[in-house]
Amino acid sequence: MSDRKTTTSVLENTKLLVVKIGSVLVRGKKLDEVNQEWINAFAQDVKKLMQTGIKVVVVSSGGIALGRKALGIKASTPPNDIPLAKKQAASSVGQYYVFNGYHKAFSKYGINAGQVLLTMSETENRRMNLNARDTILTLLDHGIVPVINENDTVSTEEIQFGDNDRLSVRVAQMIGADSVVLLSTTDGLYTNNPDINPQAEHVPFIEQLSDEHVKMAGEAVPGLSTGGMKSKIKAAISATKTGIHLIITDGREVNVLENLCANKTKRSSLFYAQTVDKIAARKMWIGAHMQPKGFVTIDDGALKALRNGKSLLPIGIKKVRGEFKRGDVVEILDMTGNRVGMGISAYNLYDAQLICGCNSKDIVRILGIIGSDELIHRNDMVFER
Repeated sequence: MSDRKTTTSVLENTKLLVVKIGSVLVRGKKLDEVNQEWINAFAQDVKKLMQTGIKVVVVSSGGIALGRKALGIKASTPPNDIPLAKKQAASSVGQYYVFNGYHKAFSKYGINAGQVLLTMSETENRRMNLNARDTILTLLDHGIVPVINENDTVSTEEIQFGDNDRLSVRVAQMIGADSVVLLSTTDGLYTNNPDINPQAEHVPFIEQLSDEHVKMAGEAVPGLSTGGMKSKIKAAISATKTGIHLIITDGREVNVLENLCANKTKRSSLFYAQTVDKIAARKMWIGAHMQPKGFVTIDDGALKALRNGKSLLPIGIKKVRGEFKRGDVVEILDMTGNRVGMGISAYNLYDAQLICGCNSKDIVRILGIIGSDELIHRNDMVFER
């Protein structure tokens, strides 16, 4: 294995990092108490990473775990044995404790934190995906750490993520992150369950996931976790095939993130990303899976700009037609009516018509809101010719 294919080297080359934190790490000794000492140390680690130019997004479990006491749910009760309504009610109580713990910790180091609650629909629906992505990236651009969790209070059995391992990868895919770190109570994948088989061997590096790796995975820890190693392997499959590294390590020690980045002896399992062009993959998805809801006709100047890899600005648009909303795909036509591409619109039909042919700096005056400078960003566009 080359030096660049180690956890330390992967994190050294990461610019956008998603860190998932398990319930066991977030909750303190009492049912309704956060592990503030641990969270404070984690915030210190994030501060150091931010000072090196790395942007960090936190996906935190703990809402249901910290709301158990208020709902009279015993600590020993497995999540799957808790009725959905009680889970949702517990989450509505526990989310306060979770975010308040992070807010206090990050404030200690002069960092603001922003709470983001997601359901499956925000990652599946292109319009909601676009809004959620823009929110998270805007927080990051302003030096604010997004703290994300599944919105358990409105999720149903059919649409809930079920575990935040999966959610962390979905978030990473949505924002174009380089790596995902899963902080848990295990230091990675073993050939067998080490609690049952003392001869089980730790697997530090996985370049190509196989059915054999899936068979190695165990079950969730009763009482708090909903994931377990099986969910982490599934998350790793989803991450690596879309060009994202995934790392599993034991997060119970304080300053675990700093140790993982700097200490080459810190044990972990690295699932190495497959080589893919993330933007190209996104564009392929747009072209193959989305039906245009309208079209925009552009002038020759805009056509030249698109050929040079630029985004589509309102000033180059001559006509807008269809029935589309923000996040829908529209066709891009040249002045002769030939299709030259397609892409995701940052505006709905009505707003697009209002800013058609206008300079981007006039958008706020025309619409009364500060929106995107582009009607279609180059990363959200498939240009055909």
